[in-house]
Amino acid sequence: MRTREIIGFAVGAILAATAAFADEVTIVSNILGPEGPVYVDGNLYYVGFTSSTLSKWDGKTNIVLNSAVGCGHNGLVLTKQKTFLLACDDVHGAILELDMTGKELRRWETDSTGQKLDGGINDIVLTANGGAYATLSGPFVDPPVEVMGKILYRAPGSDKWAVVADDLNYANGIGVSPDQKTLYVSETVGNCILKYTINPDGTLSHRSNFALLNVLTKNKVDGWWIGPDSLKIDSHGNMYVAQLFGGKVLKISPAGKLLHIFEIAAGNGPTNVAFDEGEKNLYVTVVKDVNDPQCKGSIVKIPNVK
Repeated sequence: MRTREIIGFAVGAILAATAAFADEVTIVSNILGPEGPVYVDGNLYYVGFTSSTLSKWDGKTNIVLNSAVGCGHNGLVLTKQKTFLLACDDVHGAILELDMTGKELRRWETDSTGQKLDGGINDIVLTANGGAYATLSGPFVDPPVEVMGKILYRAPGSDKWAVVADDLNYANGIGVSPDQKTLYVSETVGNCILKYTINPDGTLSHRSNFALLNVLTKNKVDGWWIGPDSLKIDSHGNMYVAQLFGGKVLKISPAGKLLHIFEIAAGNGPTNVAFDEGEKNLYVTVVKDVNDPQCKGSIVKIPNVK
């Protein structure tokens, strides 16, 4: 999800529900650009892409851990070394490594060939062997122009990010199957999710279609940007997709079958999802009105559906 260029989108209005559903509980409010939720040991970490901040909620108090003007904080993952990898989705993209207090340890601003990460890094996912994939999205403008989305890969022990796929129409959320054999990526413009075979060396092959969201469920409004934002994959291989401008999270089976629709009352712009222990509940970051230039929103907790 990106912020600045949202102003003036003619995607059409979606009316958010005036009251939360009975099983939807607001955990954190008044976040400027909620994204990147990560649940760790009872604490919820999340970012604000408009405010360019990383925060921690311990159940009682919110603490801002990191503020980096111009980053546009977005995707967030926790490594095995207990550090965060953070996606900077500003047009001049970067990937940051932070410790758990928010201190910057490292910054990547180019890929392995020295090419700048212009277009913005949107999301990051880790592999079981310590590798990582990241999406470079491209400009969030209406209407969309250049198709420049890419997938980057950092091999275990490497200090470089190499491009392993390109020509994606706004690469966004990204996830790896539990068996580590398949990579999924949201292609927001086009309203679809693609999949790739992960080769032993981390490169990708056999690009194919996985799901077209408007076939699984009817669009609430038509427009360029009603598509999949970030996604998460559970221990059974099911995918949870936040549908931007759709006001919902879709649960999709490994076979591409729609299993459940979580309607989100807090706003029309779900951006990301996190699980708690045992995957019993979902924490959903959601923008109340995606046409709001500040993208003010919240994090809601809803029970998972097995």
